[in-house]
Amino acid sequence: MKLKELSAKPQLIEITLSNESVKKKYGQEVSFHTYDRQPMDVFMKLANANDGGKPGDVIDMVKDLILDEEGKQIITKENTLPTDVMILAVGAIVERLGKL
Repeated sequence: MKLKELSAKPQLIEITLSNESVKKKYGQEVSFHTYDRQPMDVFMKLANANDGGKPGDVIDMVKDLILDEEGKQIITKENTLPTDVMILAVGAIVERLGKL
């Protein structure tokens, strides 16, 4: 197989946060979207986030990863997420990026 055959346009995928703490606090599962493929700079930002990166870098990165069903950012200057949901969402994205 040639490497070129593995390249494809990123597709939106749905991720559902279904752990007990989310269901208990919000009364149901919480879902959002992200792209199944990310550019290399996103991987580098993720790698550096826990290695001396600035907190603002992580927030900027998260804004690009947590999307609605149309691929638009959920986190904006006007809107943010509860911290517990944001942490779970980032964890779910990181977990899936290594598997897809």
